[in-house]
Amino acid sequence: MGLQAVPTTAAYWDGALLEEDRLVGEEGQGLQIAFSALDNGRLGIAACATGLAQAALDTAVAYANERTTFGRRIVDHQGLGFLLADMAAAVDAARATYLDAARRRDLGRPFGRQASAAKLIATDTAMKVTTDAVQVLGGYGYTRDFPVERYMREAKIMQIFEGTNQIQRLVISRGLAVAEK
Repeated sequence: MGLQAVPTTAAYWDGALLEEDRLVGEEGQGLQIAFSALDNGRLGIAACATGLAQAALDTAVAYANERTTFGRRIVDHQGLGFLLADMAAAVDAARATYLDAARRRDLGRPFGRQASAAKLIATDTAMKVTTDAVQVLGGYGYTRDFPVERYMREAKIMQIFEGTNQIQRLVISRGLAVAEK
């Protein structure tokens, strides 16, 4: 359904031996190191999801500016204009959220909670904006002639990998229970 551009596979390392000089970090700290890597991955997903939402918005705006009904561009109909405005505001908010988390990371500050918030907000935004873009295009939005149907499928998987959005809520709530500096 999604991930059409990114092939995925499973890798199993059961019983693999590793020389001591090849260890990353201290022995027994692998899970902690892996979890810290998730924070960076979540930022990447937030950026990708925001880009996906932006592409869907751009497609919807372009279509709304050229499609006419009753002698007017559909972008000029207030109801559709408000929908596009909400889509644009959501994309801007998602972008600001992941940029805030990235700045924290770049400054060496704790950013785990913010990375989870960025992933949660950006991927939920991508799902909503791509769904709305399909709606703006009407019947055309559901066909493969326009990219928004693929954008919607790709948005769904982004809510799932690097920890589902339900897990992001857990990470965020736990981050609130621990005072960050």
